[in-house]
Amino acid sequence: MKHKIYVASSWRNQHYPEVITMLRKAGHDVYDFRNPPSGDEGFKWSCVSEDYLAWTPQEYREQLKHPKAVRQFANDIEAMEACDVCVMVLPCGRSAHTEAGWFAGKAKTTIAYIPEKQEPELMYKLFSVVCCSMDELIEFLNK
Repeated sequence: MKHKIYVASSWRNQHYPEVITMLRKAGHDVYDFRNPPSGDEGFKWSCVSEDYLAWTPQEYREQLKHPKAVRQFANDIEAMEACDVCVMVLPCGRSAHTEAGWFAGKAKTTIAYIPEKQEPELMYKLFSVVCCSMDELIEFLNK
């Protein structure tokens, strides 16, 4: 079965490129936030401002309105709506967890893929499955 898959992860995740490649090789349509179909460069807060880590909470709230943030949010939400599966690749941060939670809340198939040792998290029980290898992940998707 072919799925439309949203891969939620982090820019720092070293497993992310391999996951994108392997899911595509398995015949799935995969959204890559690092290379959105809009042709935009993948979004990072450093694209908005080099001093983003020094922002006050109020500055952060205002920067959510920045055109680059608005554009990437629209790219991601459009992809999330279109996809039937979310694969959250650990380790990852708050955005990926928020995206995976959105999928779980919409009763869409949500997978935690944990390719390396992580601190345990009880609430992954909300998801459809936890996979620990690429083989497990592909096998689950092919059911």
